[in-house]
Amino acid sequence: MRGWRSLLPILVFTALYAAVSLSVTNSYYQLVMTLVPVWAIFGLSWNLLSGYTGLISFGHAAFFGVGAYTVVLCQIHFDLSPWVTIPIAAVLGGIAGLLIGFPTFRLQGHYFALAMLAYPLAILYVFEWLGLQEVTLPIKRDNPIAYMQFADHRLYTLLALAMMLGTILLTRAIERSRFGMALLAIKQNEAAAEAAGINTLAWKLRAVTLSGAIAGAVGGFYAVVLLVVTPQSVFGMLVSAQALTVAMFGGVGTVWGPVIGSVILIPLAETLNAEAGSRFPGIQGVIYGLAIICVILLAPEGLYWKARDFLRKRSALPAAATQSAPNVPVAAPVPAAPARVKRSVGTGDVVLEVRNLSRSFGGLKAVQDVTFKLRQNEILGIIGPNGAGKTTLFNLLNGFLRPGTGEILLGGREMSGRKPHELCEAGIGRTFQIMRPFLRMSISDNVVVGAYVRAKTDVEARKLAADAIARVGLSEIAERIAGELTTKELRLMELARALAGQPRILLLDETLAGLGHDEADEVVAVIQRLARDGMTIAIIEHTMQAMVRLVDSFLVLDHGAVIVEGEPEAVTRDSRVIEAYLGKKWVAHAPH
Repeated sequence: MRGWRSLLPILVFTALYAAVSLSVTNSYYQLVMTLVPVWAIFGLSWNLLSGYTGLISFGHAAFFGVGAYTVVLCQIHFDLSPWVTIPIAAVLGGIAGLLIGFPTFRLQGHYFALAMLAYPLAILYVFEWLGLQEVTLPIKRDNPIAYMQFADHRLYTLLALAMMLGTILLTRAIERSRFGMALLAIKQNEAAAEAAGINTLAWKLRAVTLSGAIAGAVGGFYAVVLLVVTPQSVFGMLVSAQALTVAMFGGVGTVWGPVIGSVILIPLAETLNAEAGSRFPGIQGVIYGLAIICVILLAPEGLYWKARDFLRKRSALPAAATQSAPNVPVAAPVPAAPARVKRSVGTGDVVLEVRNLSRSFGGLKAVQDVTFKLRQNEILGIIGPNGAGKTTLFNLLNGFLRPGTGEILLGGREMSGRKPHELCEAGIGRTFQIMRPFLRMSISDNVVVGAYVRAKTDVEARKLAADAIARVGLSEIAERIAGELTTKELRLMELARALAGQPRILLLDETLAGLGHDEADEVVAVIQRLARDGMTIAIIEHTMQAMVRLVDSFLVLDHGAVIVEGEPEAVTRDSRVIEAYLGKKWVAHAPH
């Protein structure tokens, strides 16, 4: 029922738009009514890639133009109906997306955007060189409906609306699935998504393939509506700019964004072009440029998100006013960390073995011949001064860096050089020194992303996520948005996200950083409870008072090399450790 209620605004909008379009009799304005859903579909296709992954594409005209020329050339040379060739255009658009995406996803940020811009420009020049500067669809008077040549142009609008509704429903289905969650995680923090077990390249390739298919289909339909295509009209920079602009103006990362942008910008730009285009050539580009400037200044994420955040704040004010004191849900209380209890460690099975692991950056040896073993149910503390190579060691262990030399054996299997999502799937979970939450997602959705590596279904992922959230004491605030959380809650949420993938080993990188004394005790208590439940943990931390209570053994690094390894009592009294890291004051204040 809830799903149908959320569909109601979309169905009402589509019905109202159809009713308005049927009342329009002027041929030019009827064309504008058709172009609004056409550009909304194209914006939705752009949004599916760029809005959900954050990789800005300036080259979606490549897929749009491929679809347009496919329909036109197939009708001219093979007398094929658009009812047949538009699906073919979708297939070719998807293939183009896959072929373009595979090499281009190696790039990031503005390098990706500029590389995408090159593709439609290159194809444009190829089509001009082939002599296809202006290609017209032949008029079919005998059987016009079979060739989508309607006498009543309102039918084009209705058909475009049907395509738009189908695209919206498809996008909504993706948005609420593992596919959409993976894309949103990639957008908000690709490294965290990879560490949580998401194969980021595979999901991005799926996104660009589907995005290209939608763009190809609507490009083919656009050619049928206009009856003529030129390289500039389907591959030009303004074409890609329109997809980007309608999505960014309305709001990226939501189905409503491209629709809102198209409803506002397309009639405005087309009307001004008709009225003043002869006096002010290129006025459409000016409109889109001004729209982007307005969005950047007034609503950086688009009108939809601006309006939604405003309404949420308005609705939150009355609720706050009725309370004499804040009544914000808080995390379930966690018992204060007990003193370290001597456990029997060192006799269990070896879960992780590292042999002579090294990594250099130019002449700097960040990690030098590191060797150690991590046994089942052990908490290993990795300490050392800043720049000792601790985080670099973690990045080697979970795949963000490739070792120069050495071996990483997980359960006896060689795992050196594997990608982060592969190592996560093999059983290595990870938190980060600088927290990497998915800020626009709830705690529950953040943790669900971590569960996907182990879960076969969405229901199973939700169950694993709920169990992980309960283990860290965040069940009461599981629906809170991550961007609203305290540092302690974010630390616990990241821990839950790593736990949701049911790892064999947890790598905790400065989990206590930024916490007060009492908060640190609470987090230490959670980690101790995980160890009692059988979790194997390696932790980097500078808070030595907590570390001595927490860990079973220490590995001390200095200049990338192991200088001491052993139990806390022995390591913290070793002269080499005191000199390199602890300092002489430690001896006087060390816990006994």
